[in-house]
Amino acid sequence: MGGLKDELLKAIWHAFTALDLDHSGKVSKSQLKVLSHNLCTVLKVPHDPVALEEHFRDDDEGPVSNQGYMPYLNKFILEKVQDNFDKIEFNRMCWTLCVKKNLTKSPLLITEEDAFKVWVIFNFLSEDKYPLIIVPEEIEYLLKKLTEAMGGGWQQEQFEHYKINFDDSKDGLSAWELIELIGNGQFSKGMDRQTISMAINEVFNELILDVLKQGYMMKKGHRRKNWTERWFVLKPNIISYYVSEDLKDKKGDILLDENCCVESLPDKDGKKCLFLIKCFDKTFEISASDKKKKQEWIQAIHSTIHLLKLGSPPPHKEARQRRKEMRKKLLAEQEELERQMKELQAANESKQEELETVRKKLEEAASRAAEEEKKRLQTQVELQARFSTELEREKLIRQQMEEQVAQKSSELEQYLQRVRELEDMYLKLQEALEDERQARQDEEMVRKLQARLLEEESSKRAELEKWHLVQQQAIQTTEAEKQELEHQRVMKEQALQEAMAQLEQLELERKQALEQYEGVKKKLEMATNKTKSWKDKVAHHEGLIRLIEPGSKNPHLITNWGPAAFTQAELEEREKNWKEKKTTE
Repeated sequence: MGGLKDELLKAIWHAFTALDLDHSGKVSKSQLKVLSHNLCTVLKVPHDPVALEEHFRDDDEGPVSNQGYMPYLNKFILEKVQDNFDKIEFNRMCWTLCVKKNLTKSPLLITEEDAFKVWVIFNFLSEDKYPLIIVPEEIEYLLKKLTEAMGGGWQQEQFEHYKINFDDSKDGLSAWELIELIGNGQFSKGMDRQTISMAINEVFNELILDVLKQGYMMKKGHRRKNWTERWFVLKPNIISYYVSEDLKDKKGDILLDENCCVESLPDKDGKKCLFLIKCFDKTFEISASDKKKKQEWIQAIHSTIHLLKLGSPPPHKEARQRRKEMRKKLLAEQEELERQMKELQAANESKQEELETVRKKLEEAASRAAEEEKKRLQTQVELQARFSTELEREKLIRQQMEEQVAQKSSELEQYLQRVRELEDMYLKLQEALEDERQARQDEEMVRKLQARLLEEESSKRAELEKWHLVQQQAIQTTEAEKQELEHQRVMKEQALQEAMAQLEQLELERKQALEQYEGVKKKLEMATNKTKSWKDKVAHHEGLIRLIEPGSKNPHLITNWGPAAFTQAELEEREKNWKEKKTTE
């Protein structure tokens, strides 16, 4: 019953739309009364003239929309419909209401009657949604059926070209566009009007009237046993036979059910191509025009009985339902695919946003790391410049000391000259021997003092060299830290947070190195102060020469005239030479 209701609604929709003259979606109550009365008449439903007024009692006098009319239509008409009305009469009534408004005025190759049949076929093949359209797949199916009925060959390439030029903004054609497509002969070139009309009628009989097969055959009478030509029409549950194909004079029906059967008979009584239809209470002998027709009728009747046993609908209705289910399945798969594509696109966009955020964070972190690295390198350069300055100053001090050593060497030559003079005086002044011995004792005492001072100076120098080594180690440590930082900078892309923490640790170590440098500097200043104090102590013993700063690492001697400018080995050599000269004299 649900399928019948859907078919009725399609035709009624055309009628309602035709009554909506201003395309507002509403129709006046007076027009709906006439439409309802006509529907009740053709559908053989008792008409209640007061029901419509009571249904819209709360509404004003204005027009009624399609949605407002539907509850009344369902309740008072469609729910009461039985399968005992004339479907052709019902469709013709709805067709009459909408044809004048919608049928094209252009000349067509088909008559208005053929257009009506195409309109009914459209309602049968159209989709179950409004506004009604027929999709390209059903258009192809219908055109193939018409071409086959006309005895022509199907032009698939021509239809594909038509589909390419199809308006993408529409999902299909309306009933009137379909009528115009068939009526303009685009897919029936070379066919006359009569051939097209017969093809439309054949397809109409099959799809709408459920005519599975029809044609002339001879039937044997039950009483007179004579053979008479009749026009047979096979439908899903009945075989009707008429005097002629105009179907005006019906002679009888053969009711089919699952208990019926069809059998082939041998030729007899001068009749050929015989077959027998056995029903519950009667048996019918029929003669076809040839063996091919006989086999076709036997196969068609056998297939019909088999469908009755299975309870299946006619083949064309079952095929239509399969096509609709296939389209629904494809549409659902397409929607699911689109949904998945949207989800993937949304996920991709989300991932892109996350990656962009991560990239920006990495760029910011890299920028900060680069800035920190720049500051660190700047500090390193400043530290190295400071160390270089200290080294230059130390070189300058050493150069000054070398100049002083050269000056002392000159003074040493003068001193040696003076010593030679003194040696001459020593030979002449024997009486000064005791004084010289006393001087030697004094010199020994001063030598010990000088040795002690030299030891202090050596320890101070060792300490200075130790701090110098510490300073070199600090520089090497800084270089090693620089290499470690370079390695860490390469690894920052993998562990940026860890690198930042290490940078902070390195910054702390750098500060500690600076503090150590400041401590070394202070100690150097203290050592310098101590050296100055040592110079003051030695200043009392200056004689012919002054103490060379910072002095040789070898121990110095003290003479009667102050600190000596030569070493112990030189003194022993001179003493040896003096004793040899004294012996020779």
